[in-house]
Amino acid sequence: MDEKESLDQDFLQRQSALICSSYAHWTGRLLLQDKTGDVAHRLFEADFAVLSHDTRPEPVFNYANRAAMQLFGMSWDEITQLASRHSAEPMLQAERAGFLERVAAYGYVDDYSGIRIARDGSKFMIENATVWNLVDGDGGFCGQAALIPQWRRL
Repeated sequence: MDEKESLDQDFLQRQSALICSSYAHWTGRLLLQDKTGDVAHRLFEADFAVLSHDTRPEPVFNYANRAAMQLFGMSWDEITQLASRHSAEPMLQAERAGFLERVAAYGYVDDYSGIRIARDGSKFMIENATVWNLVDGDGGFCGQAALIPQWRRL
């Protein structure tokens, strides 16, 4: 059984659908171009990194696809216990907080680049990232998600 199969399949289905529908809501674009097969599987196996965090006062990642886990060098259990602010260097956290305020105000931002930290302490630059608010069918706030289409190790 691989790591994804050991996770709560209902959560994966719901969170994947929420991530994809919210992305379309804000951007008018599809996150997954191929419409065949299971959305949770396609998102988990996508060739771009996707993460989401919850709505706690200090948000914690609650989803990461395989590419995101590899990028950050973490397992599912590790990344879903990480406060999302800890994915950035301490000196860059104020910049990250201001950016997330912009996302909260406008629904999404699709021009973000910044330095992130993997579990082993190595750094990488994310480029052209999109961050968006997750909203349910009633427009209720459910957290935020990020699409990282490009990155390079520093």
